[in-house]
Amino acid sequence: MAGYKPVAIQTYPILGEKITQDTLYWNNYKTPVQIKEFGAVSKVDFSPQPPYNYAVTASSRIHIYGRYSQEPIKTFSRFKDTAYCATFRQDGRLLVAGSEDGGVQLFDISGRAPLRQFEGHTKAVHTVDFTADKYHVVSGADDYTVKLWDIPNAKEILTFKEHSDYVRCGCASKLNPDLFITGSYDHTVKMFDARTNTSVLSVEHGQPVESVLLFPSGGLLVSAGGRYVKVWDMLKGGQLLVSLKNHHKTVTCLCLSSSGQRLLSGSLDRKVKVYSTTSYKVVHSFDYAASILSLALAHEDETIVVGMTNGILSVKHRKSEAKKESLPRRRRPAYRTFIKGKNYMKQRDDILINRPAKKHLELYDRDLKHFRISKALDRVLDPTCAIKTPEITVSIIKELNRRGVLANALAGRDEKEISHVLNFLIRHLSQPRFAPVLINAAEIIIDIYLPVIGQSPVVDKKFLLLQGLVEKEIDYQRELLETLGMMDMLFATMRRKEGTSVLEHTSDGFPENKKIES
Repeated sequence: MAGYKPVAIQTYPILGEKITQDTLYWNNYKTPVQIKEFGAVSKVDFSPQPPYNYAVTASSRIHIYGRYSQEPIKTFSRFKDTAYCATFRQDGRLLVAGSEDGGVQLFDISGRAPLRQFEGHTKAVHTVDFTADKYHVVSGADDYTVKLWDIPNAKEILTFKEHSDYVRCGCASKLNPDLFITGSYDHTVKMFDARTNTSVLSVEHGQPVESVLLFPSGGLLVSAGGRYVKVWDMLKGGQLLVSLKNHHKTVTCLCLSSSGQRLLSGSLDRKVKVYSTTSYKVVHSFDYAASILSLALAHEDETIVVGMTNGILSVKHRKSEAKKESLPRRRRPAYRTFIKGKNYMKQRDDILINRPAKKHLELYDRDLKHFRISKALDRVLDPTCAIKTPEITVSIIKELNRRGVLANALAGRDEKEISHVLNFLIRHLSQPRFAPVLINAAEIIIDIYLPVIGQSPVVDKKFLLLQGLVEKEIDYQRELLETLGMMDMLFATMRRKEGTSVLEHTSDGFPENKKIES
């Protein structure tokens, strides 16, 4: 027994998970704070000025939240019908909103009653924005029109009727006060110029456009609709640069990080994708509980707010760097303590004795050492071990199988004990790194407990689920082997057949090697 060797715990690397700088950056958020709104959150917009409050449009109300408050600090509810959108002005003092009755209202953040009311649309207004000069408002509605309003006079300046379907999104240029973009369900994105009274550029997205985004430089335009996110070069007349299809359902909202190097998109598939604006590859992804309708980032990406169809507002704040507390300095041993005996010269009669370090066995190793195989398996199937370190559990199962006692360790278990085994197998059987070991264990369990099935409804349900997983995994393995066989056959036929060399005599009497192609 003195020569017992502990079980070697193998490392099972998790496939597909790579830790990058983007992973560290976008995972550096606290647990999300969830706020319940009165309806689906159709729009979220951050104020560009401190203290960076944000406006949330849901149902017939617009709530203004502080960055760290869970209750609204102000509410605007002077709407006859549902409000669809609200946007801050560049100075953060004014807020413009559009509603289902076709009205466009201008609010002062310090007050509650609207300062201006713009009436001209006949159907719901889904997009509003301030122009770069801060004195005009652009709006788009379901009556197919885009209107430009003058704030001081509360009058309509221009009306564009070039869209043939609902206008559901838009944005104004931050550099040129005469340029603004609109997207429509007629599959087009148009750029309008107030100086020409007509559109100066039009691109075909191919799907109903749900969101548009103009880069701060004005050179790139991003449109979202259907499952596609498309990037257009405005300086080249609307040339398509890249078409991204990383979502499984309709993309509903777009957002740009503070540095402009990352593009975010939210979708009805409950995911937020983060793209690099240099390679346009997905560098990170967020998962949410419901379909996403709106998305916004605060200054320096300190807060990310997501609005969902179930009326839940998810708010994530970036973790603050923990300040290192100055601890009292401990008095360390003097330098002479560490060098004591360093220069000691071994004498003739001295005997050197090395004291080996004592190695302590783990509890499951002690059980295996004393042939307590069932107890060793119970220790590694405990949730504290099976969830945190499944590699240890798989290694013990593999060791028991190597010894030929796995069936004995799995047999004779009661309802609670067999539930622990089934839970572990169901959780990890489909993982490729554990599948070779766990499929064998699952087959042994099925052979042992199939005759007594039907005595416990809880165990029966898990047993049938495990049986289905095993059959599914075996089918996958069979299909994989068939695919590998077909690929080997294709590679074999693609190789050039080597020619056969024969020896012939030339006219001058010298032999020559010739190759006959078969």
